[in-house]
Amino acid sequence: MKAYIALIIGALSISTSAIFVKFTDAPSSVIAFYRLFFAVVFMTPLFAVRHVKEMKLMNKKDWAFAVLSGALLAFHFILWFESLRYTSVASSVVLVTLQPIFAFVGVFFFFKEKITMSEWVSALLAILGSVVISWGDFRVSGEALYGDMLALIACAMVTGYWLVGQHLRKQFSLITYTYIVYGIASIVLGGYVALFRYSFFSYDREDWLYFILLAVIPTLFGHSLFNWAMKWVNAAMVSMAILLEPIGAIILAYIWLDEKVYLSQAIGSFFIIVGIGAYMFGKHVKRIKKIVAFKKRT
Repeated sequence: MKAYIALIIGALSISTSAIFVKFTDAPSSVIAFYRLFFAVVFMTPLFAVRHVKEMKLMNKKDWAFAVLSGALLAFHFILWFESLRYTSVASSVVLVTLQPIFAFVGVFFFFKEKITMSEWVSALLAILGSVVISWGDFRVSGEALYGDMLALIACAMVTGYWLVGQHLRKQFSLITYTYIVYGIASIVLGGYVALFRYSFFSYDREDWLYFILLAVIPTLFGHSLFNWAMKWVNAAMVSMAILLEPIGAIILAYIWLDEKVYLSQAIGSFFIIVGIGAYMFGKHVKRIKKIVAFKKRT
């Protein structure tokens, strides 16, 4: 039960992410860098006192997974934050929540899991929703469609992050896992910022406030809670909880940014949420049937 409560709080926390990004004019890679850099800074005292010894237990394979996970997270943030420059909060956040469908593809091709007809139908509904949103944004402007494409690629990146991170999270504590992965991601982002010669310091006071808020609310109270819950639930269930993010983000964008929600966005969002919701419900039912069947045998 605690894991499910953590998922709900985490989803509500990450709903603020797109809003904070919209409030600052800093480059996307700089925003992403400081979001994770400050998160690592805030976690350092606790990590140094209680968890630093755990790093010695990591082998080469663990470090390879950590580097891959951190790199995927870094480029997820760059692409997603950049998408918010071109398309609306509603379109960007809803498309990013297609994570279960990317996870669906991942487990089908890489883990050879059998996929039922109802799961295929659920996936097609979600894909139809993304097509409706993209077509509607294309009619609004070509830039909005470009933003949608960036959001979809960002979605694929973060799904890979969850799938790769699931291996590490089940072996190490929350603080150790998140500290290392966030640290690697911030190093990748710092290198990206330096490579493209963006400034690290020439930003307004309000920008620094939003950098810190991004580190505290959607990162430490959002992603970290998801990672904590991932010790007891799988990556697919985490992706399901993220369905709450677009609802919160769209409401906040309407209130704080005066963003309108177009009919195509509403229809597409409906298809995506219903499709992913049906997919995850089917997964849950399948899991319960397996437990019941196992108990009957024993």
